[in-house]
Amino acid sequence: MARYHIAVLPGDGVGKDVMEAAMIVLNNIDIDAEYIYGDVGWEFWKKEGNPLPDRTLELLRETDCCLFGAITSKPPEDAEKELSPELRGKGIKYSSAIVRIRQEFDLYVNMRPCKAFKGNPLNYRDDIDLIVFRENTEGLYAGVEFYPLPDEVRNALLIHEKMKRFQDVPADEIAVTCRIMTKRACERIVRKAFEYAKEYNRKSVTIVEKPNVLRETGGLMIRVAREIAQEYPDIEYRETNVDAMAMWLVKNPQDYDILVASNMFGDIISDLAAQLVGGLGFAASANIGDNYALFEPTHGSAPKYAGKYKVNPMAMLLSVKLMLDWLGEKKWANKLENAIAKVIEEGKVRTYDMGGNNTTLEVAEEVARKIDEI
Repeated sequence: MARYHIAVLPGDGVGKDVMEAAMIVLNNIDIDAEYIYGDVGWEFWKKEGNPLPDRTLELLRETDCCLFGAITSKPPEDAEKELSPELRGKGIKYSSAIVRIRQEFDLYVNMRPCKAFKGNPLNYRDDIDLIVFRENTEGLYAGVEFYPLPDEVRNALLIHEKMKRFQDVPADEIAVTCRIMTKRACERIVRKAFEYAKEYNRKSVTIVEKPNVLRETGGLMIRVAREIAQEYPDIEYRETNVDAMAMWLVKNPQDYDILVASNMFGDIISDLAAQLVGGLGFAASANIGDNYALFEPTHGSAPKYAGKYKVNPMAMLLSVKLMLDWLGEKKWANKLENAIAKVIEEGKVRTYDMGGNNTTLEVAEEVARKIDEI
């Protein structure tokens, strides 16, 4: 029996392309693993009314971790139109498969490294090496939304003085999303960031929030972070507002080490940070809980490029590196990262975004060859 059982969910569009690239590399890495493919994505939404079938959830429960490609997501009206005719009009609502997996398996840490590799023509500058720790299960992505606004929800909200100016807005002209943050979730993500900083000799942890406006939710995060920071006196603790953080990342990205943010802010800041080191083609991520983890590139499914093997696979290959780290296969994780760095530095094999004309799979093959040389 294999030591590791890894779920493989290619998903939609270029998710399938980059997953092929990942398997080229994994087939050149000597770990005792079984890769089990599962169903997820838009085609299953259209055919079954569920982008994350129950059989796929069961597969995840039976595996050690998951390697994920990319999925398509569309607004409710468009999603409804693309359902099979026999499923339309039955009140089936689309919900994000990846968000559900994060919540179902309590993958509360979304870790997104943003590292500039030498020789990448897309780098903003070469000395960037930061990591975003994004809380993954709550905040504005908790999924508690209302439209049209039910009377009982409106009446409950009217206890707040600032809600009274909306009391006469018709139910079908107002939508409400709740930003839900708990002390437990704030504690978990902040502590994980400090523990990572301690283990990997990172010098600073910066909390990215907006407590001057979002006083209760942002305030909770800041209070919790200040308490936890006292337990790590050797690591510099900082706080910044999310809007200022966007400016400082563009101006002085090399000044930052680890950033910690709630769900929405972390999503936005991590994409900005990714662009500083070459864009989403280099943006890997790990979704980590106490008992399970999922690894994925953060780019979308890019339907117009599906099957053309045009997109940059580095984000996926760097996600594989994160998976190997999590599994404890540090030797192979380091060899893979060094191989990626070598291919980027040499600049002989590049996808179109880097000014080259190589395919997704050709880049993966070159990385696989470099692994043998390291």
